[in-house]
Amino acid sequence: MLPSQFSSGDVIADRRADYARMLAEGGDFGAAAELMEQALEITSDWAAGWFRLGEYREKAGLEAAVDAYRQALTLAPDDVFGARLRLALLGAEDVPDQPPSRYVEGLFDDYADRFDTALVEKLDYSVPGKLAALVAPHAPFRNTVDLGCGTGLFGAEIRDGTSRLEGFDLSANMLAKAEAKNLYDHLGQSDLSLPPEDSGLFSGTLPRHRADLASAADVLMYLGSLETVFPLVLELLAPAGLFAFSVEDAGEGGSFTLGDSLRYAHSEAYIRALLARYGFDLLDLQKTVIRLDAGKPVYGILFLSRKSA
Repeated sequence: MLPSQFSSGDVIADRRADYARMLAEGGDFGAAAELMEQALEITSDWAAGWFRLGEYREKAGLEAAVDAYRQALTLAPDDVFGARLRLALLGAEDVPDQPPSRYVEGLFDDYADRFDTALVEKLDYSVPGKLAALVAPHAPFRNTVDLGCGTGLFGAEIRDGTSRLEGFDLSANMLAKAEAKNLYDHLGQSDLSLPPEDSGLFSGTLPRHRADLASAADVLMYLGSLETVFPLVLELLAPAGLFAFSVEDAGEGGSFTLGDSLRYAHSEAYIRALLARYGFDLLDLQKTVIRLDAGKPVYGILFLSRKSA
């Protein structure tokens, strides 16, 4: 839930929602759900409220969580709250190939101010440094394009090894944080779930086939199917250009799975198949812990590949 969007516009409904939140923080999700139901009797068209009710019902083990998530989706068809992902985890819908772009954008817009502190200091996030070490033997680079650049954590690692550094992200707030670090020669908004011509990577004077390194550090777990990503990277890279990226490890077999974190994990077999299909040679692969989640290690895979000349 995005705090900036959690207001019904009605003082009494908001007050009941606040009491519900306090009950939920104390672990009484059933009582929290009852109070949210009372709030929604006042403001029945409150999409964020229905989503919050779904969360409380889900945590209370109530099947009616599905109804609440469906109502949130009806009232907010752009699915800014990720209701369809929740429905998929509950078995009420198929796992979508891609999460809603508005959900991902809103998630990181809200997360931008505390992103570096939360990820690096609290979750022991290590992908930028490990991915930079993977590409270091191939430096220096003429032009690096940092896909899903966020606040610039990977950009800080690669800056000294590249003449030009471009950063793209779906979240305007993350881009503002990256701009403040003065690392990038160009920053722009981009949606990696769209075809190359609509992605934002080739707008204005930005040509195709301009990069000798494209990176995606901790990005692809917010995409699910990667069938849009590889064609885009092919258009971005010069012949023999490198593509360095990370995924959360889904284990053996299959393609990708959706976890309770609402992030996707990808199997090594799926990534290898995509690399082969789109004409990439696998240069290096590293399995490692990429972060902590609730104090437990999250395992991932780092890939370094080269576009066929």
